[in-house]
Amino acid sequence: MDHEKVNILLVDDQPAKLLAYEVILKELGENLAVATSGREALEYLLKNEVAVILVDVCMPELDGFELAAMIREHPRFQKTAMIFISAIQVSDLDRLRGYEMGAVDYVPVPVVPEVLRAKIKVFAELYRKTRQLERLNAELEDRVHARTAELENSNAKLVESEQRRSMALAAGKMGSWDWDWVNGDWMWDEGQYRIFGVDPRSFEVTSENIKKLLHPDDLERLRKAVSHFERGTHAYETEFRIVRPDGEERWCVGTAAASVDRTGRVVRVSGVTIDITERKRAEDRQNLLAREVDHRAKNALALAQSIVRLTRGATLKEYIQAVEGRISALARVHTILSLSNWQGAEIGRLVDEEISPYSTGEQIELYGPELQLEPATAQTLALAVHELVTNSAKYGALSSHSGRLKIRWEVRPDLLQIFWEERDGPLVQTPISRGFGTRSVIASIESQLGGRADFDWRAEGLICRLSVPLGKDFPAGQINLHAGFNGSGREPLLRSAGAAE
Repeated sequence: MDHEKVNILLVDDQPAKLLAYEVILKELGENLAVATSGREALEYLLKNEVAVILVDVCMPELDGFELAAMIREHPRFQKTAMIFISAIQVSDLDRLRGYEMGAVDYVPVPVVPEVLRAKIKVFAELYRKTRQLERLNAELEDRVHARTAELENSNAKLVESEQRRSMALAAGKMGSWDWDWVNGDWMWDEGQYRIFGVDPRSFEVTSENIKKLLHPDDLERLRKAVSHFERGTHAYETEFRIVRPDGEERWCVGTAAASVDRTGRVVRVSGVTIDITERKRAEDRQNLLAREVDHRAKNALALAQSIVRLTRGATLKEYIQAVEGRISALARVHTILSLSNWQGAEIGRLVDEEISPYSTGEQIELYGPELQLEPATAQTLALAVHELVTNSAKYGALSSHSGRLKIRWEVRPDLLQIFWEERDGPLVQTPISRGFGTRSVIASIESQLGGRADFDWRAEGLICRLSVPLGKDFPAGQINLHAGFNGSGREPLLRSAGAAE
């Protein structure tokens, strides 16, 4: 690189002088080019890079000054070194004119070889060093551009990664934070502000302000986390609650990791907060559901146990039929309750389901307002209706085609009354003792629901009145007094079981 040859252009109209210049400058080891006129010199310059131009001032057609002016007009040669050789005495004005034309030096004739060689060598070396510096600058610029491109690419990837992280944190209801252990400064990301329900433009993240958002019952738990880091723990995880400024309580799980210096002293703690409120609520609902299922299963088993224990039958077949009938009645009301997610059962549908196996033609009519019964009341009332309709099918109005049954109900303050009226069936005689069905109805209504069951054994048909307390807190909104009307237009009608609609 240091011995790279450069081009030196010698311009003179006399071949002898050109030959003399070549001999003098040959020792420099550079590329020597000759031109016998200004035109030849310009042609060479347009095709080659030149370090130094040695030009005679006095030439025909185009003298040295004119040639220098034309060379300087070209952008490539505005800084090219030009040395004038003059065989005549040069005045100061001539020198000034030469410098204005771009000359860097003058050499008088006769030429002193050592002086000429020294001057050419200086400018040739200067040109060489300048070109080396330009190449180095170009390489440096290329490296800078390449490095800048790498940094821009890395920064773009970092921004993209941060965007993905932010999206992942937002999708997972997560937030990240950083706490300078030494000076107490905090830094929250957007997700952290969102979880705590505060505005990043107005909320100042300080230990004191954060403390105000924590649930009072969980402050001690978080103090323990801080003490763990003071004792050398590097990671910690705990669940805690926050209370947003609007009063909403949220459950969170926090994971934190500590950074330490060379002495093992904590200098920074960073962590992630995850909003697990929905998960907590789901767990609470699941636990509640499990307890409710357990409670209902126990109730169902207790009812089934009572049915098995209290059922009587003259034969094994009668006993099996009685048990199956009562279990089926319980199953039917369970189906109704499950369709409402165990919120309750409509009395009209409940009664209709229990009497549907016995409804033929227009024997049975149902009257009364829509009413939503509590699950426990619905189960017990279903068994009572089952006993009444079973007895009617065996011994009462439903045991003959001419028999008729009217079931109506009405709601009074805190009380549901159901009226069971049979007629046109077999002649009814007052029983000497209460049968199992009657005892079962009385036990269901009076013992389990705290109500009352009254029986009137008239010859033309049984009349039974069931009174069931609804409780003082029974919601009035569960009663619809305008469910429909029968043909006479006098009473609310739910439907006529078995009748053509």
